[in-house]
Amino acid sequence: MEKIISLAKRRGFIYSGSEIYGGLAGTWDYGPLGVALKNNIRDLWWKRFVEDREDMYGVDAAILMNQKVWQATGHASGFSDPLVECSGCKKRFRADQLDDRAKCPECGGKLGEERQFNMMFTTHVGATQDESTISYLRPETAQGMFVNYKNIIDSFHPKLPFGMAQIGKAFRNEIAPRDFTFRAREFEQMEIEYFIAPKDWAETFEHFRNEMHAFIKDVGIGADNVHELEVPEADRAFYSKRTIDIEYDFPFGRKELYGLAYRTDYDLSRHAEHSKIKLDYLDEAAKERFVPHCIEPSFGLDRTVLAALCDAYSEDEMNGEKRELMQLDPKIAPVKAAVFPLLKNKPELVGRAREIYRDLKKEIPNIMWDDNGNIGKRYRRQDEIGTPYCVTVDFDTLEDGTVTVRDRDSGKQERVATEKLIRYINK
Repeated sequence: MEKIISLAKRRGFIYSGSEIYGGLAGTWDYGPLGVALKNNIRDLWWKRFVEDREDMYGVDAAILMNQKVWQATGHASGFSDPLVECSGCKKRFRADQLDDRAKCPECGGKLGEERQFNMMFTTHVGATQDESTISYLRPETAQGMFVNYKNIIDSFHPKLPFGMAQIGKAFRNEIAPRDFTFRAREFEQMEIEYFIAPKDWAETFEHFRNEMHAFIKDVGIGADNVHELEVPEADRAFYSKRTIDIEYDFPFGRKELYGLAYRTDYDLSRHAEHSKIKLDYLDEAAKERFVPHCIEPSFGLDRTVLAALCDAYSEDEMNGEKRELMQLDPKIAPVKAAVFPLLKNKPELVGRAREIYRDLKKEIPNIMWDDNGNIGKRYRRQDEIGTPYCVTVDFDTLEDGTVTVRDRDSGKQERVATEKLIRYINK
């Protein structure tokens, strides 16, 4: 894990938040390559679950919501984790993550009594600060969709089943953020609330179970490192009738990557009760009204980025030298191809390489120019950031119009005609 964290910083994937001021625990900044990787994963998800379907409606709800939303769902009073504090070093820990709840894992001191700690960040809206102006940074994106259910019904008149999809930030004041970006105080979710007739829940649950695994394959994460955990009733959220956690074998252990839950009609019913607004659905064919039930596939975007980096990281030896490389699936790789002039002090090579670079960049997103150092160093640098192909413009290019294309994983080099280069890389 330390090697991955070091590479992520060195090559511009992920930095510590507020680093020049000593950082802020549980916050992370994405650098240029991290942003590109994250956006590629986000776009894959949106295409599969929204653009390629006819039954999904995208929304982007506000982060700040009326405090009554969180009172209705029970978050304001019950969204908490068990906290204990050491009487010696004064550090705080989540009690449910300790092997010994009596002894501090840091200094061996005595731990105090367990108490509940609400993880929502509280803020105030407006110029005054009192009970009526309280709001929260949302701890999940789901409620923004539930409170917009009626708007979608009124605007688009969808037939059941249909879903709402959202990608957005959520915030949790974690007691002990840890494991790089895995457990952070600010993170991004990709979530669906899919509304169904109650009788259809099992079939729909299975459909999204398969779709979640298909998305993992899209991203290029190896199936051997992915596992399912059927969450027992005692550990499920009280409103869930069934929950499956999809877990990944991170270097720090097997941890939850995604979740799939059958939330019944809990959320819509609570909001209907507290808002006094009807949130039922009229089934015109059956001539009956009912509150739809909900299947929720939930994906952590930051955790997907982390899993992709962990899954892709590799070490091998090429030409007698040890190398680190990111074997990222080309669909999500932040750089699709890098273009080099063989020598940067030869104007004729640089000029031709620049022409090829500009032509590629018009047709393929995320093409990089690299003329820093010798060819070997450029290859190693591109290997580390997961670039699938390196294109070298040499003196033969000026003679016969071909370039050298090097494959990241195998190191194999092939001469390709410049007029076929775009098609070659796209394929």
